[in-house]
Amino acid sequence: MKNILVISSANMDMVLNVASVPNAGQTVIESGKYAYVPGGKGANSALAFRRLGGECTFVTRVGNDANGDTLTSLYEREGINTSYICRDDDAPTGLATIFVESTGQNRIIVFAGANQKITQGQIDSSFESAPDALYMQFEINHDAILHSAKVASERGIPIFIDAGAADLSFPFNKLPRLEVFSPNENETFALCGISPSNEEKCLEAAVSLSKLVDAKYIVIKLGGRGAYIYDGTKGTYIDTFPIKVVDTTAAGDAFTAGLTLEYLSCGDIYRACRYANAVGSLTVSRKGASNSIPSRDEVIEFLANQK
Repeated sequence: MKNILVISSANMDMVLNVASVPNAGQTVIESGKYAYVPGGKGANSALAFRRLGGECTFVTRVGNDANGDTLTSLYEREGINTSYICRDDDAPTGLATIFVESTGQNRIIVFAGANQKITQGQIDSSFESAPDALYMQFEINHDAILHSAKVASERGIPIFIDAGAADLSFPFNKLPRLEVFSPNENETFALCGISPSNEEKCLEAAVSLSKLVDAKYIVIKLGGRGAYIYDGTKGTYIDTFPIKVVDTTAAGDAFTAGLTLEYLSCGDIYRACRYANAVGSLTVSRKGASNSIPSRDEVIEFLANQK
């Protein structure tokens, strides 16, 4: 069983189900539901690793508040190694406000809070967990990402980065060689100015991204169109599965976690991407963030029923 070291964010999500997002200055009375749901890109991925059959050590920082208590308790119940999660007396637990429209599409505003205060001491200690891979995103401070990548590279540990949320100010040239770099469509456009709207544009975008980030594979998440893999020489489009979209929250996090875990197990990026497409499809068919992520058994059964 692979042990993934996730150094990333933890948030409490305030999920607002709305018909559509109001215009500036507009007040709308909604009949939809709202809820507080554990989230954060790092936490979603950590939970996905566990539910998909992997081990996970999670490094993050939460506030010394009720949300921090709730999140940490959840991770412990799920079997995540929480030994390196720290509490912060000054900054609150991260908060994300998620507007889920009737189409299933979402709009997210993140208040980083304690996520921006992960320390090098936390990071150095966490490598004592003997991880098989390092997994990160961009919802934490730059120094934490760069230091984590440096330590992993020095120890020969493969590095996987999900590019959410895209940050043009990040010093990509300081990253060591990555195993996989995976943005979604919006993040791809933000990072290289090319929208991966068709296969030709996917290749163009992937080549541009490969000049920004040194990675063995660029995997562009295309939502309902599947994913596109670029290996430095050629690009391959991997179709996804038809399914009714209910809520896209956490789908990208679950996809990249599924891709990482399956790739580490089989060594085949194309097989891993098909598996990840199944994980993403099941995730979008359910409401919520972390609670929408499927188990490995559910993914296997789903794949067995596909043509």
